[in-house]
Amino acid sequence: MMGVTYNIQQNIQINMIRITGISNSSVFQIGSAGIIKPSSLLSNTGGFSQAAPPAVPLTPLNIRSEQNQQK
Repeated sequence: MMGVTYNIQQNIQINMIRITGISNSSVFQIGSAGIIKPSSLLSNTGGFSQAAPPAVPLTPLNIRSEQNQQK
């Protein structure tokens, strides 16, 4: 049995694109892709030699209503 062959001709013009977030498993694709092979590379680009300190929890902002601010 023979596989299916797709012939796709595309003309894509992008004037501006903004990417607001990216993570380790993000895929950004414009147009068609036959196969997207996952790849994950971990690099110590900062030259760190020990574990990071523990995270400190964030405290919520103290936002008062207009009534409380007038008192």
